[in-house]
Amino acid sequence: MDASLEKIADPTLAEMGKNLKEAMRMLENSPRIEEESGKKPVPEDIPGPLQGSGQDMVSILQLVQNLMHGDEDEEPQSTRIQNIGEQGHMALLGHSLGAYISTLDKEKLRKLTTRILSDTTLWLCRIFRYENGCAYFHEKEREGLAKICRLAIHSRYEDFVVDGFNVLYNKKPIIYLSAAARPGLGPYLCNQLGLPFPCLCRVPCNTMFGSQHQMDVAFLEKLIKDDVERGRLPLLLVANAGTAAVGHTDKIGRLKELCEQYGIWLHVEGVNLATLALGYVSSSVLAATKCDSMTLTPGLWLGLPAVPAVTLYKHDDPALTLIAGLTSNKPADKLRALPLWLSLQYLGLDGIVGRIKHACQLSQRLQESLKKVDHIKILVEDELSSPVVVFRFFQELPTLDPAFKVAAVSNIAAAAVGRERHSCDALNRWLGEQLKQLVPQCGLTVMDLDIDGTCVRFSPLMTAEALGTRGEDVDQLITCIQSKLPVLTCTLQLREEFKKEVEGTAGLLYVDDPNWPGIGVVRYEHANDDNTSLQSDPEGEKIHTGLLKKLNELESDLTFKMGPEYKSMKSCIYIGMASDDVDVSELVETIAITAREIEENSRLLENMTEVVRKGIQEAQVQLQKANEERLLEEGVLRQIPVVGSVLNWFSPVQASQKGRSFNLTAGSLESTEYTYVYKVQGTGVTPPPTPSGTRSKQRLPGQKPFKRSLRSSDAVSETSSVSHIEDLEKVEQLPSGLEHDNLEAQCPEQPCRAADPVARQTEALQDEEDDHSQMGTRVRRLKV
Repeated sequence: MDASLEKIADPTLAEMGKNLKEAMRMLENSPRIEEESGKKPVPEDIPGPLQGSGQDMVSILQLVQNLMHGDEDEEPQSTRIQNIGEQGHMALLGHSLGAYISTLDKEKLRKLTTRILSDTTLWLCRIFRYENGCAYFHEKEREGLAKICRLAIHSRYEDFVVDGFNVLYNKKPIIYLSAAARPGLGPYLCNQLGLPFPCLCRVPCNTMFGSQHQMDVAFLEKLIKDDVERGRLPLLLVANAGTAAVGHTDKIGRLKELCEQYGIWLHVEGVNLATLALGYVSSSVLAATKCDSMTLTPGLWLGLPAVPAVTLYKHDDPALTLIAGLTSNKPADKLRALPLWLSLQYLGLDGIVGRIKHACQLSQRLQESLKKVDHIKILVEDELSSPVVVFRFFQELPTLDPAFKVAAVSNIAAAAVGRERHSCDALNRWLGEQLKQLVPQCGLTVMDLDIDGTCVRFSPLMTAEALGTRGEDVDQLITCIQSKLPVLTCTLQLREEFKKEVEGTAGLLYVDDPNWPGIGVVRYEHANDDNTSLQSDPEGEKIHTGLLKKLNELESDLTFKMGPEYKSMKSCIYIGMASDDVDVSELVETIAITAREIEENSRLLENMTEVVRKGIQEAQVQLQKANEERLLEEGVLRQIPVVGSVLNWFSPVQASQKGRSFNLTAGSLESTEYTYVYKVQGTGVTPPPTPSGTRSKQRLPGQKPFKRSLRSSDAVSETSSVSHIEDLEKVEQLPSGLEHDNLEAQCPEQPCRAADPVARQTEALQDEEDDHSQMGTRVRRLKV
């Protein structure tokens, strides 16, 4: 490229191209500039004073690079993942070139801008099959529609320039929008046009027949007739060739006929308009070429940064287009098309069509692969030409009859279906977030739809060129989906089982949190828990904190988290996703037993503290009584230091030692006489048994908690245990006389001594002597 730049006669253009290439190389270079110098970058969050001597380009670009990347150590995902190639550099060059062109004299500038605008308009109209159209280039995507609405107002109200608002007041204009339109589009148009919100009319989508995201044409015609009868003016209709959420296309052909009948301006927008550049176009999208205007976003479709959006329209009156703002005599407004003019020439027709075709092929590849995956529902299945794929995970629970759910006659069935819907929404939200992390090159989006719930959207036309999505990434996405399906299906099935187990366990409360994508949420109800209060519970929080610590120490495959209950401040235990071998009964029992142990231990510690305090007070009282008794027994004279020594020497006092010990188990003071007499500390009261831990369950070596045993090991153990039990049952079923005869038959030489207690006692003593003799022999051998 450097050699081609040398051929340019204008040195400024050549220098501009070199500087842009060098700047982009420095900014996109993976090793940071400051790393090459070995210096740690200084944070530039606080603006400093402007240097008087100025800085060179390298220093300024280094500052820009630091501001772009930020702290990559703390936030590794803050780096730019958009792929900017040579075509991106060409688009960025257009902005710099536009500033340079604006310095030309007026005549040269007028000719150049006119050529750029006419070329770009002609190319776009031919590529997207919009004959004899004009183009308006704008930075904001919705700005073009606002100018089109202004043009429609000037076209339908002849006296609007003179009378202004009075004309609109006498005959209010109506703008029709689909219920599936982009959020905020209607209020934006009203704010830009100065119209009240009643000028907007939302047309519902089909609810009984057809797609649930397509505009209901019959209902729209009814709305138009009602507005005409009320003296209103149907002004403009915004149709979708690919809705913002799902990518459905309205019946544009029928809508065009309806608009021609009532003189309504038809505007079409949507991502499916990009398919007009392909050789094969569906009839529904092809009908958009007959509309009055359409908005295109070629920058997103072709991966071109900082490229304006384009609104193509048809109108014969240049004065009205000038008043509406669609055309301008300012050269700066015409230079908006310069980045797109350069990029289209760089890509060429084959490059433009190839990129759009590549995105459509990615969508078709994902759609065909998803059809072979169980428990995945595709929402745009009838749109074969749509470059948008929207899917979600679903599973029909066997506990619910499909006919029973469709009828939805009973409130119980409706509640069950609603509970299943919330569970699937949470799982789909988890699936979307997992796929976004595992396959970031696909540019997936998680969204919530009113009818279908939470879904995952794949729109390669909007992201493929920027992220560099390829067919291998789609295959990796399918692999990731298949790897997550067993966890999703198992978790959805275990949620109902977990709920029943928790509701059947004393001391546990099931918390219904529809936003949690796991097995479920549970809370332990301690003795002092107030179920009617939603305020924070310090005692319950302490118990749940200890419970969470104990559960995480088990090192199971489950994840446990603690957080507030849904719409509450009380602590709960959140249990994450599960595999198909989780023993829910053991899990619930472990939670209940562990929480009960923590509560009992904390209560035992509190009780012991109170007992020790009372014991100390009682010991102080008894010590004071013992001192008073000693004074009465010894007399006052013996307490005087000198006199007492003399009296004790002549007449010693035979005082008995009376000690006291505090028994923590019994919580009382006891005499130490037994200890001094027998030289052995008394056992006192038997301590209470320690609460048992989790359910004692025999596990195989290496088996983690909450996992069901393997079928093979269960079969072996079951066979051995059954054989042993059968032997015992045979012995128990024998009569007493028959059993005695059998014993004599087995031991004919030894007489039966079971009925003689003296003989049995003598034999026991003899066996004990034999054991002592054998033990002495072993000790002597060890000594030798």
